[in-house]
Amino acid sequence: MRELPPHPGPHVGVRPLKPDLGAPAAFVLLRHGETALTPEKRFSGSGAGHDPGLSQTGREQAERAARELAARGTVEAIVSSPLRRCRQTAQAAAHRLGLDVAVEEDLRETDFGAWEGLTFKDVRERHPDDMNAWLASPEAAPTGGGESFTAVAARVAGARDRLTAGFRGRTVLVVSHVTPIKTLVRLALGAPPEALFRMELAAASLTTIAYYADGNASVRSLNETAHLR
Repeated sequence: MRELPPHPGPHVGVRPLKPDLGAPAAFVLLRHGETALTPEKRFSGSGAGHDPGLSQTGREQAERAARELAARGTVEAIVSSPLRRCRQTAQAAAHRLGLDVAVEEDLRETDFGAWEGLTFKDVRERHPDDMNAWLASPEAAPTGGGESFTAVAARVAGARDRLTAGFRGRTVLVVSHVTPIKTLVRLALGAPPEALFRMELAAASLTTIAYYADGNASVRSLNETAHLR
């Protein structure tokens, strides 16, 4: 009896079916422009009574970012943190793009508690143990009832999920802050919490992440600043 040829295996000559994921929800993440605290590298979060607006430099940065986004012509919606510096940055883009600005509360910056308005050096001198704990663990919160990175990540992930569901197949400008934007990048990459300390994110920089229907994400760009030069 003639022997059959060896089985070629399940993948030879066979194209596996791929799910139709459609167009992703694309987030163009814009960090707000500078405030008076930004060049001094002071903690500037969402603590009570702490809501600075843009400086003159920050307003110019916001306008440059708006011109860049208008030139690209891809943004279909705008969502902003509720804090003033982000809303002002978002309004510059909205004016150029002819769009309204929606507000998402969970895109706000970390509440830095008693550290609000202080420099890193100030906190090192006044609250050394709390600072060391904060740098060592994402569960640790700033002095005086601030938010841990774990708490921030949980609410930012919730905002991400709501926005990806609402903007599937569309490009949305998301105007936010250092920690939320870095957190979105970290989660998209599946990187550990300490990755937050290893990313640079300039004021008014652009970062893009695509979110697909199967739950995967792709970081397309990080900390774009050419439009600011």
